[in-house]
Amino acid sequence: MPGPIPKRLIQTGKSAQLPVKLKAAVANLKLLHPAFEYLFFDDESVRRFMRQEFPEYCQAFESFRFPIQRYDFFRYLAVYRLGGFYFDLDVFLCSELSGLLSAGCVFPFEDLNMSRHLRTCHGMDWHIGNYAFGAAPGHPFLRAVIDNCLKAQKDPAWAEPMMKHTTRLLREDYWVLNTTGPGLISRTLAENPQLAETVLVLFPDDVCDRRTWHHFGGFGVHLMDGTWRKRRGFLVNRLLLFWEDWKMKSFSRESAKRGKTRQLPGQRAGDAAAPASILAMQ
Repeated sequence: MPGPIPKRLIQTGKSAQLPVKLKAAVANLKLLHPAFEYLFFDDESVRRFMRQEFPEYCQAFESFRFPIQRYDFFRYLAVYRLGGFYFDLDVFLCSELSGLLSAGCVFPFEDLNMSRHLRTCHGMDWHIGNYAFGAAPGHPFLRAVIDNCLKAQKDPAWAEPMMKHTTRLLREDYWVLNTTGPGLISRTLAENPQLAETVLVLFPDDVCDRRTWHHFGGFGVHLMDGTWRKRRGFLVNRLLLFWEDWKMKSFSRESAKRGKTRQLPGQRAGDAAAPASILAMQ
């Protein structure tokens, strides 16, 4: 089993020339972690990394339909090879991460999902997020995530169960989420309960409280800029947001009946979800 998470921070973007808000987030990350190595990959260095470290995946990398899928795939490969913590550029932290190093692999609770497949087939009504996570080099859960990204690309029918009940106008967005994003990594967790035992999920006290969604435990918050999503007209965007909110309210009522807390796949109610030393820091 891989050891602890190394003291390394990994981020990526089109170029190192960032707007002020993102510069502030990066500065915040560095100031909290003076003893951590910081690595930034722009588009050119991402492709150089792929050629040097994963030449066998270069063709698959370039074949993804949407640019965000390449960024998703790269973040899994980078942490799998190098170890450390990956953070989207729009994540602000309020405390440093040393207490998570011993976890070996850590992902944030993201939100309640609207996936009938995950809810019905796996009893999992929540997502983990990929905007921030950490792992030791070679961690088997990331290996499974990488394999599933490739599987979804090679066999689109494999991803279709996650796409049911999705409105046609949002199909492209949800395709990304379910082939390289939170839907895919959550499905990987659900389908591999033995691997799930090696993953620390930073659950909030109340998973049904929307104010706790998109938080990296008690360590930080994701601003949810969503710059990758398809651009549409103002009226269409408003209607789609209304549809998503209406549908989420229905799923949230269903989830509320299950209570405030959740366990990892394969855990029994009452099993510890994280070491007490880590929970005490959040």
